[in-house]
Amino acid sequence: MSIVVTGATGNLGRFVVEGLLEKVPAEQITAVVRNREKAAGLAARGVRVAVANYDDPTSFEGVVSAGDKVLLVSGSEADKDRVAQHRTVIGAAKAAGAALLAYTSAPGALRAALADDHRGTEEALVASGLPYVLLRNGWYNENYTEQLAPVLEHGAVTQAAGEGRVASAARADYAAAAVAVLTGEGHEGKTYELAGDTAWSFAEYAAELSRQTGKEITYNPVPEETYVGILTGAGLPEPFARILAGVDASIAKGELAGTSGDLSRLTGRPTTPIADSIAAALKG
Repeated sequence: MSIVVTGATGNLGRFVVEGLLEKVPAEQITAVVRNREKAAGLAARGVRVAVANYDDPTSFEGVVSAGDKVLLVSGSEADKDRVAQHRTVIGAAKAAGAALLAYTSAPGALRAALADDHRGTEEALVASGLPYVLLRNGWYNENYTEQLAPVLEHGAVTQAAGEGRVASAARADYAAAAVAVLTGEGHEGKTYELAGDTAWSFAEYAAELSRQTGKEITYNPVPEETYVGILTGAGLPEPFARILAGVDASIAKGELAGTSGDLSRLTGRPTTPIADSIAAALKG
């Protein structure tokens, strides 16, 4: 039995693999990547590396074996048919007789267009008959702390989220939950609503940035269409800009404010506060 992680060199997958290396022998881990060179460090540590692409079902032949546990990290290409991409992995796992497939989904309360592909994938996974776990990951702290340059330059956090709150956590927190599921027992058929322990507002986020930087950072709430214009003006393709603005509209409605406690229960520790991620980003 091995543990198969797709997107293993991506933002989330690399944390998962590192976490698994602390729990199981390297030879029991299969890192699925699109670029073998990016996984050279993992291969040197004894991890099996498989090159496969969500767009090519034949590339997954032989990647999954009977009894394996699989983590399907959702695709990040918004311009692709992500449900079809995910079906590629589900089909390979089903054909091989995998023991479990865990999928990184979106919060059940999220109604933004971003969540449509996740709901479609969940339906495909349930219909497949595979033993499954739904890891409904909430928003990442890094979605904001990795974009600090323009905020610090303009002295403003600009969002279309109104007074909405976000129960975010660090990528490492979500990865640790995936590791707990992949190395533990009794998770089959479970749906975990994963989010940070504490929800925060963008006004509070701006205030924390001000405190840590010594600069005056304000929160500038704008209408959704205005935000789309700001994002496209910064070079983002309009379809992607509308997805991000749609998420902000969902935040304004409270759809990402839920704090079920599932994440900290799975990891056995509190989630990473946004203030800690801000501090790490400013140091980095």
